[in-house]
Amino acid sequence: MEFCPKCGGLMMPKRSGDKVLLVCCRCGFSREIGGKESVKESSYVFRKKIKHTLKEKMVVIDETVRLPRIASIAKNVECPRCGNREAYAWMMQTRAADEPPTRFYRCTKCGYTWREYE
Repeated sequence: MEFCPKCGGLMMPKRSGDKVLLVCCRCGFSREIGGKESVKESSYVFRKKIKHTLKEKMVVIDETVRLPRIASIAKNVECPRCGNREAYAWMMQTRAADEPPTRFYRCTKCGYTWREYE
């Protein structure tokens, strides 16, 4: 890892034809790295940034899927769609382990599924 001599920003490796340059992320200062031998000896790594599509970012709850075995009936929960006061309830860890689990509900009358974060 190298830093820019002008502004102190991080220098990132970039290819320009057959040359490898170190370019500053802040000010754009660049310098050439020596021949191919010095690139092999150094620890510069080229990485590809992964771009996710909107479909990959979505969480889909399919209402036709059977309920999990851990589901129980909750009595005092109101369905936002039909107003029924009874729903199946279950909890799943959908985020990081240090965050609370997500509580899911499915209405016993209309089958609507919704979630509640704690």
